[in-house]
Amino acid sequence: MKGERGLAVATLLGAMVLWAGSFVALKIAFRSCDPYFVIFGRMAVATCCALLFYRQVRRCSYQKGDWLYIAGLGLCEPCLYFVFEAKALMLTSASQAGMITALLPVMVAVGAWLVFKERMTRRIVAGFALAVAGVCVLTFTGDATELAPNPPLGNFYEFLAMVTATGYTLILKRLSFRYSPLFLTSVQSVAGALFFALLMWVLGIPFPESIPMEAALTIVYLGVFVTFGAYFCYGFAMGRMPASQATAYINLIPVLTLFFGWLFLGEVFTPVQYVAAAMVIAGVYLSQDGSARASAPQEGGGSGGAQA
Repeated sequence: MKGERGLAVATLLGAMVLWAGSFVALKIAFRSCDPYFVIFGRMAVATCCALLFYRQVRRCSYQKGDWLYIAGLGLCEPCLYFVFEAKALMLTSASQAGMITALLPVMVAVGAWLVFKERMTRRIVAGFALAVAGVCVLTFTGDATELAPNPPLGNFYEFLAMVTATGYTLILKRLSFRYSPLFLTSVQSVAGALFFALLMWVLGIPFPESIPMEAALTIVYLGVFVTFGAYFCYGFAMGRMPASQATAYINLIPVLTLFFGWLFLGEVFTPVQYVAAAMVIAGVYLSQDGSARASAPQEGGGSGGAQA
């Protein structure tokens, strides 16, 4: 069990690094391509990745009545989530959008407590509070830039993205004990590609005649490593630890996003932001209460289906 939990933590950390990098990658791609085309492109690339594992995905046996949960999973994320995130990143900076993600663990912890009866210890609450406090400091000390024409509205769209991500995480927790992460990731990729292709058609957004190399490489990175790879890692970990603890790692995204923003977009750290980043990291560590365990029903295919 300890080895399995350690592997789950390692995959979670990998997912957080990839997701943090996606905020910067999206800002770069949006410079030369329509945001909805970029999202469609990453979903199409992820779908191609899923096709490589078609035989493994096909082995998963559908359980009667799960279509509603699977449809809800895809609707929450990637469909609605990326609509809101695309709008957010057109109005606010990558760093500020990344900071808003720290609200997700708190929202999921409450949802998991209500839906799955997961324990809410004082240590977990204290860790979340410390991490969110660090995010607030990061937010209030950040300066507006030319890349963030309307940060308040952009941050609100990112908050809406976190609302849909909460629904996604809770549904994923339920399905992760019945289907493999590979199957669920493939379903999300296909659903996202179809949704954004339809959305582009409805909005009259044409496909570009040519794609700049910078945008093309970014879309491939987003599709292979972020959409397919990170979601697989997150689904793998979600089946092996409580939802509230897994999502606590999302508090690392604001810190990592600040670093990537500094590295690739020229955003600058301040001494106060270093302190705030340390608060976030400390909060994530504190929230990992080892005494809390999810009472997961072993249904259907189980999480063992993760072996692809």
